[in-house]
Amino acid sequence: MKTALVLAAAVCLSVAAAFTALAAQTFQITASIGSCLIGSGQNTVDISLSSNGDTTGTDGKIYLFELRPYESEIGSRTDYVSSVGAGETRTVSIPLNKGTAQDRLYSRFVPAVFDGTAFTAVGAAHYITNPEVVASNQDAFKTPLTKKGLNIQLNMLNDAFTLGVKHVAVNIAFSQFLGSGIDYEYDGKTYHFNKSVVENYDKVISTYVGKDISVTAIVLNDWNDAHPELVHAGTAKSSSANYYMFNTKTQEGFETTRAIFAFLADRYSGKNHNSNYAKISNWILGNEINNQIWNYMGPADLNAYVSTYQQAFRTFYTAIKSTSANDRVYFSLDFWWGAPYENLNDQVHYTGKGIVDTFNALAVTEGQMDWGIAYHPYPYPMTEPEFWDDSATGLVTESADSPIVNFANLHVLTDYLNQDSMKTASGEVRHVILTEEGFTAQSLTRGDVSDIQAAAFAYSYY
Repeated sequence: MKTALVLAAAVCLSVAAAFTALAAQTFQITASIGSCLIGSGQNTVDISLSSNGDTTGTDGKIYLFELRPYESEIGSRTDYVSSVGAGETRTVSIPLNKGTAQDRLYSRFVPAVFDGTAFTAVGAAHYITNPEVVASNQDAFKTPLTKKGLNIQLNMLNDAFTLGVKHVAVNIAFSQFLGSGIDYEYDGKTYHFNKSVVENYDKVISTYVGKDISVTAIVLNDWNDAHPELVHAGTAKSSSANYYMFNTKTQEGFETTRAIFAFLADRYSGKNHNSNYAKISNWILGNEINNQIWNYMGPADLNAYVSTYQQAFRTFYTAIKSTSANDRVYFSLDFWWGAPYENLNDQVHYTGKGIVDTFNALAVTEGQMDWGIAYHPYPYPMTEPEFWDDSATGLVTESADSPIVNFANLHVLTDYLNQDSMKTASGEVRHVILTEEGFTAQSLTRGDVSDIQAAAFAYSYY
């Protein structure tokens, strides 16, 4: 990953996922879930269910099934969790079971009919959309005193103070957390974490927080031969991949991934004395997900890729928000917006705009989240520091489909997110944070251009 200036923008935004395994057999009746919420007592899931159409071929009821993230269909199952009469609009309540092996916090629910032989889905699945109501930490988000940030090491802390930095980013290598020395129980199972790795992160993060610096975590799924279950099922190790897609497609992968997410959320909630009250406020899952070099699963069309990523993101989101209600959760994009990286249409590079559109459409169907975008508005080409003349490349335009969006036309991104269809469920513009940026001091054609580099930093900031 590139090391760079971090600018936190005071702009807000939102996105989601969808269930496509509907009825193989055609029925005239359809059903929909209007809402799926944790109840006011925090111990039930309250699901609003409605249906309409001819019940011919069914027994006249709508059944509700629970699906874990790694379950793609009802199949031969018969263990529905509730049922209502067809044509009724009802809210049904079922136990949440939080903290047990039957925990439904991460599940989705799908309506189905019974034809006398088998159950068949007749509507889209829906996830719980308010995990934040069960969070033990309800503290308000602490807005930093300045948008100025830097990716630093602890030995650079004095430089950060001199510059007035109030944001830092910390990369978290996902698989390194598993090991021994710390036992952690989650939903009835015990997981083992590497004590020395965890305590190193404790030290780093608590030191920043102690200096009133806001911490952003970038969680990256590195390859670890000892833990192949953490990588998306069926993915082969690739020499061109820096990091890999998170695995929530198998039971072992989902449960282990969920446990690590939950451990991180708890450890860095700002309420845990074991970490010296270290606090992460912003959470980013993966890096530049429109380029698979940073989030590899192998060639896939846009819908399949985003659906897979969003399933992992929703697990991440739920773990974070059910622990600290007002933490912010993001996915990351590079500056290739209306075109894939260098116009490569190869099913491993995607447009940033396509990622946003697909992510949002899926979330609208399966239950919205308060997602945000961590954006990287580098100049083009990156070998020259000036961004103010990037329109000369023909790739930086004022259009909503501009191939590249960077500091020269950043309003294209914020304008796009200001559409009603892109706003959060409560009608707010989603958060955008600029978590990676840099300008070279050494031009390929002109040599030392450190004065222009300084101007670029100042211009981008103000």
